[in-house]
Amino acid sequence: MALAQAKLRMPPVAQERRRFQRVKVNLLGRYMLADRREYPCQVIDMSPGGLAMAAPVLGAPGERVIAYIDHIGRLEGRIVRMVDNGFAMTIAATPRKRDKLAAQLTWLANSQILNLPEDRRHDRIIPRRQGARLALPDGTIIPCRVIDMSESGCAVGIAAELRPPVGAPVTIGLVPGRVVRHIEDGLAIEFNRLQHLDFLEDNVTAG
Repeated sequence: MALAQAKLRMPPVAQERRRFQRVKVNLLGRYMLADRREYPCQVIDMSPGGLAMAAPVLGAPGERVIAYIDHIGRLEGRIVRMVDNGFAMTIAATPRKRDKLAAQLTWLANSQILNLPEDRRHDRIIPRRQGARLALPDGTIIPCRVIDMSESGCAVGIAAELRPPVGAPVTIGLVPGRVVRHIEDGLAIEFNRLQHLDFLEDNVTAG
């Protein structure tokens, strides 16, 4: 009976550790606490059920967190404990979302372990949804059209007067990159990191 009661009292974070394997990652992003202010962060490890991040401002256990993580997207959960220079949080997600997270984490882990080359010669595909948002470092958002894309970059249609200069860091949807050249109707963007084809369109056209 005592054992049964102990199992019932097992905290969610302990259950999460047993159910999901954490992957060491190095992902940048930003997060928002209950005060609705945004802060930069770096995810240290992650599973489909939770993550630990280095963060400049710590919340309180149980506090709601909304995070936007490079290559992953929007995540929501609650702080469960403090870690060195940051905190750990749960991830509130549907089973389908957890499956997607597991696939993304597997891809990221394999990319790091295998040290996959940033080969830019990948087959280009035309997305079903072409509308996208291009974000500049100063927070400016520019509507654009995705002409084509691959695992390593994309071409976007954008008005000539709105084009960032070559070399400028940009984020297309959820994917960070940089402008590598101007083309007739827009510009070409090289992603900072290879993208998983299964999530490419969702990440590039998110917004």
